Amino acid sequence: MALTAMDIFKLLPRTNCRDCGQATCLAFAMQIAQKKAKLEDCPHVSDEAKAALGAAAAPPIQLVTVGAGTKQFQAGNETQLFRHDEKFHHPCGVAVRVSDTLDDAALAAKIAKTNKLKFVRVGLDIQIDLIALENESGDAATFAKAAKTLDAESGYALILMTRSPEAMKAAAEPIAASKPLLYAADADNVADMAAVAKALKCPLAVVGEGLEAVAEVSEKAKAAGAEQVMIDPGLRDIKGGLQALTHTRRAALKKQFRPLGYPPIALAEADEPVDELMLATTFLLKYAGIVVVRSDNPADILPLLTARMNIYTDPQKPIQVEPKLYEVGEPTDASPVLFTTNFSLTYYSVEGEVEASRVPAYILAVDTEGTSVLTAYSGDKLNEKTVKDAMDKASVEGKVAHRKLIIPGYVAVLSGKIEEATGWEVLVGPKEASFIPKYLQEVWS
Repeated sequence: MALTAMDIFKLLPRTNCRDCGQATCLAFAMQIAQKKAKLEDCPHVSDEAKAALGAAAAPPIQLVTVGAGTKQFQAGNETQLFRHDEKFHHPCGVAVRVSDTLDDAALAAKIAKTNKLKFVRVGLDIQIDLIALENESGDAATFAKAAKTLDAESGYALILMTRSPEAMKAAAEPIAASKPLLYAADADNVADMAAVAKALKCPLAVVGEGLEAVAEVSEKAKAAGAEQVMIDPGLRDIKGGLQALTHTRRAALKKQFRPLGYPPIALAEADEPVDELMLATTFLLKYAGIVVVRSDNPADILPLLTARMNIYTDPQKPIQVEPKLYEVGEPTDASPVLFTTNFSLTYYSVEGEVEASRVPAYILAVDTEGTSVLTAYSGDKLNEKTVKDAMDKASVEGKVAHRKLIIPGYVAVLSGKIEEATGWEVLVGPKEASFIPKYLQEVWS
């Protein structure tokens, strides 16, 4: 259990020197207990106090690093149960399972396919993070060979999946510098698996059937010298998995229960791809640090990555594009000019439909602090002045010979004021982006 503020206060110098930035040692102790200050902020704390306060000062969920260099992935160090309270800091990793029973050609094809699991959504690059190599062959040499190949040719951090300490050591030792995640230690092999993790300085995942079991294994792994730990509560059904992940997060953040203070790893296992995707998405949203799936189908991976992108953005800072004039196709001085807001989802919806129309055009992204058209209008962030300022800044007048501006249908009420402010003729466009192609092809032309 975490130390209380009074427990911490008793271990501090109690001089009220204010060198920590707080008025009193008690106030400083309360800040530490609430995870709002670090023990290092006190320059006078004793070594004995540091040792005693180490657990209280440590993050409630350990930060775990898998991989190295450009393949590095981090999980943990979260501080919130609910995204709106702050935000989630380390996006859940998505891993695709690969079997070591694949022959050389099949493994090469698998690597090539997974290396392409990269997408662009609303202007941002999204991709998977890890490859999970499964020791289905049961052979240490086969496992080690596949691990070497993946380490050399895959673009992602590596998870090694076996319950055999001997096979784990054979596969992990040659690639230890790449810091693969060793999955998994259980009640039977935890001493040997922890010894491998300690010797190779690699993160270790522990598994148990339920929270009590996995907490017991995590304690044994730490005692045996495993420095970085992830936990798998072992429940694969959607109800049990969701409950286990939620209780794990609550125990770590609310109760400061150290045996569960590690980022979870969840295996989505189902016979049908749609069921696997449902499991994986649920575990990703609450509260897995890594989700492992079997499917490498882009149609399955993209929705999972999209869900992750949505839940791990800062809810108080909408995703925005740069407010400026964009060209779609190769517009000329006779091409239409449309405007929308700089909220990414709004802008890229408009851009996609303009591109689909095959009518080269200009799109002016007006700075509305990343809010949608109606939200910006209702908050007075989208009005005739902001539109005119955006047009002047982008020098729209010098781009086209005409003086016609297409505005979103939802703000048709602004048409008169925009005409007065800009001197341009205002054309009221569609309310929905999906009607833009027909509008440009039939009305504009």
